[in-house]
Amino acid sequence: MHQLDHQHAFPPLYHIHNSRDAEDIPFWLELAAQQGDPILELGCGTGRVLVPLAEQGHLVFGLDHDPDMLAYLRKHMPAHIHQRTRLVLDDMSEFSITQNFPLILLPCNTYTTLSSEQRSKVLNRVFKHLSSTGVFSASMPNPEYLKRLPKKAEPDIEDVFPHPLDGEPVQVSSAWTRTTNRLIITWHYDHLLPDGIVERLSYEVIQNILPVDELLDEFRLANFSIDELYGDFDRSPLTKDSTYLILTVSPRQGNF
Repeated sequence: MHQLDHQHAFPPLYHIHNSRDAEDIPFWLELAAQQGDPILELGCGTGRVLVPLAEQGHLVFGLDHDPDMLAYLRKHMPAHIHQRTRLVLDDMSEFSITQNFPLILLPCNTYTTLSSEQRSKVLNRVFKHLSSTGVFSASMPNPEYLKRLPKKAEPDIEDVFPHPLDGEPVQVSSAWTRTTNRLIITWHYDHLLPDGIVERLSYEVIQNILPVDELLDEFRLANFSIDELYGDFDRSPLTKDSTYLILTVSPRQGNF
């Protein structure tokens, strides 16, 4: 098995794999329709959420720290939405844009991959960039669900799709190790070549497992009011068995 570490090989595989999951898209579209433009998406990656928003006619700013992800998005986004998108290469914990937003999004389970210091800085940046009636919404795994997962899961094939360059199959598998405070997930993309060679590209995601009350307190300490709390993208209530924790918050009045 060959180990691939070429950074430019990752965005197209990541995009195809993650674009096959669209259960959250109607939720973000509904929020966008309620709040209006412009919209800022943090960690926009290759545009899984950004593109549907722009295709609905919204003006969307997409921010990401990875130049290869943004290059892939810029090259592959539909031509008719170019004028409705603004791509920003920056760190979500440090960005400064001369624009206020009625809606800022952080989808894709990103918030709890950040350290405590990073989360605090992100919330500070969000607060500075929200309009007075703006809303910030983020999705993350429900920590109550994560802490009940087995401590270890061996690699399991979850998906197969054609490689964007040669059409040969790519097998996607994942494995994890759970500690008290972290879930460490390793994803493998195995490119199965006709000569029997397997080219593997791997990446790791670390989810911090925090008590729900502690997560909510982070937002309150950053001068946000908790508006809505859901356990799924159909807006069902959050319970200990919910897979997700999805929240919308707004700036606490009197802090502007």
